[in-house]
Amino acid sequence: MNLIESLLHQLSGWFLAPVLLLILAMFLYACYTLGAFAMEALQRRLGRAHAMERHWQRHDGALEDLELWTLKQLEPLRIGSRTAPMLGLVATMIPMGPALAGLSDGRMEEVARHVGIAFAAVIVSLLAASAIYTVLVVRRRWLLQDLRKIELAIVARRA
Repeated sequence: MNLIESLLHQLSGWFLAPVLLLILAMFLYACYTLGAFAMEALQRRLGRAHAMERHWQRHDGALEDLELWTLKQLEPLRIGSRTAPMLGLVATMIPMGPALAGLSDGRMEEVARHVGIAFAAVIVSLLAASAIYTVLVVRRRWLLQDLRKIELAIVARRA
């Protein structure tokens, strides 16, 4: 049993650096997404053609194609908003083992270092998830409005 516990402990420790890098990547993606979202909001406010409208004009596809295109546009946002909190939880739990071991041995500086990593990771991942989720919700509404407008235009063209 000790071998299994030791193996699991070591295995979880190997994941800390990759998880922290993924959290950083999620945070950078959230920043990028917020910038793209702000630009799209500005374009919409100015009445310029937006991505779905340009896609429809280029491909003149069926509504089903536009629905698939919409899902494809929202997929990275959905994945990011769901995985960022999970990554934060993983990055919180991994350092807690060494922090608790340091606490039992009275090594408070080690406890502080590991707890600091844990809290920083969860804060950054939750901020990223919140930003990505906000963009997801608004962009989903925008895309559904666009899809409805195009649907009405197609019906009007047929009539």
